[in-house]
Amino acid sequence: MRFTPSFFTLDFFLLCLSSFLFFSSFNMIIPELPAYLSSLGGEEYKGLIISLFTLSAGLSRPFSGKLADKIGRIPVMMVGASVCFVVGLLYPVLTFVSGFLFLRFAHGFSAGFTPTGASAYVADIVPFEKRGEAMGIQSLFGSLGMAAGPAVGGWIASIWTIDTVFYCAAFTAIFSILILVRLKESLPQKQPLSLGLFKLRRDEIIEKRVLLPSIILFLSVFSFGVVLTIIPDFSTHLGIQNKGLFFAVFTISSLGIRLIAGKTSDRYGRVVVLRVAVVCMMGAMVSVAFAESKTVLLLSGVLFGAAVGMYSPTTTAWVVDRSLDQFRGRALATMYIFLESGIGVGAAISGWLFANDPANFRLVFLTSGSVAFLAFLILIFIKRDRKTYLPPQ
Repeated sequence: MRFTPSFFTLDFFLLCLSSFLFFSSFNMIIPELPAYLSSLGGEEYKGLIISLFTLSAGLSRPFSGKLADKIGRIPVMMVGASVCFVVGLLYPVLTFVSGFLFLRFAHGFSAGFTPTGASAYVADIVPFEKRGEAMGIQSLFGSLGMAAGPAVGGWIASIWTIDTVFYCAAFTAIFSILILVRLKESLPQKQPLSLGLFKLRRDEIIEKRVLLPSIILFLSVFSFGVVLTIIPDFSTHLGIQNKGLFFAVFTISSLGIRLIAGKTSDRYGRVVVLRVAVVCMMGAMVSVAFAESKTVLLLSGVLFGAAVGMYSPTTTAWVVDRSLDQFRGRALATMYIFLESGIGVGAAISGWLFANDPANFRLVFLTSGSVAFLAFLILIFIKRDRKTYLPPQ
């Protein structure tokens, strides 16, 4: 029996703390942005608040993956956090619609860089046998940041001004950077930064070894895009005054299961956990489709959160399992590209199917459940699991 060292090191804890602060930073301003954009005279551009951010995050992924593999994980993380800091300071300066939209696009590069570097760093410093559990803990801190950021931002805005929220978001990013300075680089051999590293060959955009888990993730997070787009209107349709209640319920549910899911995937395999996650996702979408009360909708939110909490750390661990060490950053970048694409496609198709007609709610959610079923079919026929990639004893 081989002794497996603990991954609960100071560096791992500091990385989790930095992730918490990073996700808190760029999520802190989210609740206030629609009203702020309206105050600038850009009401008709509210749909671009998230889409511009997501677009630039996706475009930057191949670059962040390559740079993480070449110049190191920590510099890539610091680039993302630095973007949060600079953009946060510029929001109160560029107080016109086009300036705001430019900043939203620029802000997305932060999400394109830091998570890629952070996931690669965790994979570098954690023993193979504990990879799923570690990914679960790291994603837990990120999710806590995503939950705490909007709450803190809303509280600050209720007492002070929106500019104060921007400044607080910027300086939260600074604390994230200060923690990263303390970490020791995990990439064994680094290259100096050069312009040549920003030239991407075709084979440097997508890592083929991780296409299978990435495709399954795409089909799984399709439902996430549907939920983000349709649930607010569906909540109103059911007479629920607080449109964010479903999101609060599924976030809490996802937090509670991440650690269990990651640890279980280490013991029984990634595919087993993902099968359960996809079944939960299908169940959640069917349940929402036939929900006619607040209670049923919120119970569906618990099931949806369980699915998210299971597939998030498990897919990340599976991607790392299938990747080569020297292309780990590229592999994780590929995963994030499929993640963002799945959310975006789900949001777009659900908006088209819904067409602002309440009669289409059931069609939208059943379509979402059908897409998740495609992921389940793929998982049923997968024979090779993470154990295939277990290093020699």
